[in-house]
Parts: sequence; C-alpha cells; structure tokens
Amino acid sequence: MNHDSYDDNYIRGILNSVKSIAMVGASPVNVRPSYFAFKYLAQRGYDMIPVNPGHVGKSLLGKPFVASLLDIDRPVDMVDIFRNSTNIMPAVDEALKMMPLPKVIWMQLGARDDAAAEKAEAAGMKVVMNRCPKIEYGRLSSEISWMGVNSRTLSSKRAPMPTQGMRLSLGRTSVGGGATSAADRAAKNRTDPS
Repeated sequence: MNHDSYDDNYIRGILNSVKSIAMVGASPVNVRPSYFAFKYLAQRGYDMIPVNPGHVGKSLLGKPFVASLLDIDRPVDMVDIFRNSTNIMPAVDEALKMMPLPKVIWMQLGARDDAAAEKAEAAGMKVVMNRCPKIEYGRLSSEISWMGVNSRTLSSKRAPMPTQGMRLSLGRTSVGGGATSAADRAAKNRTDPS
C-alpha cells in the first residue's frame, strides 16, 4: 500500500469500524497532544485505553493506565502509537502478540516506519502512518470546518452547525454546540435591538 497518501474512504472506513483504541504513549498531562487526542476520541464514543508504563496506577479521564498492550484485558480494534518513529517497531511487535490481533495500526503525526507497516500488513492489519485520528475524524465528520479549517472534502452543501448530541457523518455523536451565557447573550442581542 502507498503510505504517502490515503484515500478518504480508507480513513473513513477505519474510523467507522473501530470501537476500541489503545493509545500507546498516552499522557495524563493536559497540555500534551496525546491528552487532547485521547479526550477527543473518548468524547466521540471510542473505548479508549491509555498505555504508558510510566503512569500505571493513574487514570486518564477515568480510564486506568496499563503498562503494555499485552496488559489489556479485552480485544482492541486499533492501536494508536503516539511515540516517535524509533519506538514504532517495538509497539508493532507487541501488537502482533495480542489475541485477537488488532485490526489497525495507526502511527501519529511525524511517526513513520515502513518496515513495521509491512510487518503489520503481512499479519492482515490496516496501517495508517503520519496522521492523527483526531484530525482525520474532525476533517471527515465536518466538525473541523466549523473552526475555519479547510477540510479538503468537497460538498455542494455546507455541513450543519454541530449541536449537542448531533449525529455526524462518521456515525458518532457530537459533543459540541453546548449553550454558553455568551452565546445566549449574542443570540438575544441579535433579535432584540434594544
């Protein structure tokens, strides 16, 4: 497979089919990119599992950390590797020992290991490299376009403004669109000129 670019249907198919995601390198520090990605995916209904031996005994958004992929007590659909490229092969080797095997190996932005990808694909797994599932989810669900970001997806209709509990194009529920006092004041001022 060509890992220099991915068809949107390939990414969409992965994000629609996986239910559980083990994030290798997850961090409980709320300014780390892995924290934001973990939280975002958990809020979209994915069963998130934080994997980081340095944080065993802690939890991330109520989910207890495990030391390794082999410590997970249930099947995992996708392994999201939030580590640099030199740590990809050990994570893939560990994933290949899981039973049942995960369906997907996903390597975060900046992470690429073609040999590890080839090994995972030979075992029947789908592979994505140098992409973030949080960004891809937002792009393909149209959530990201409401923040002024070009989603690179074409449509003749503008996506509806996300509201709390709205079903998005990826079949999951939005958590955006909650009311705020500022939004309430702005709406009142727009209809009440006094």
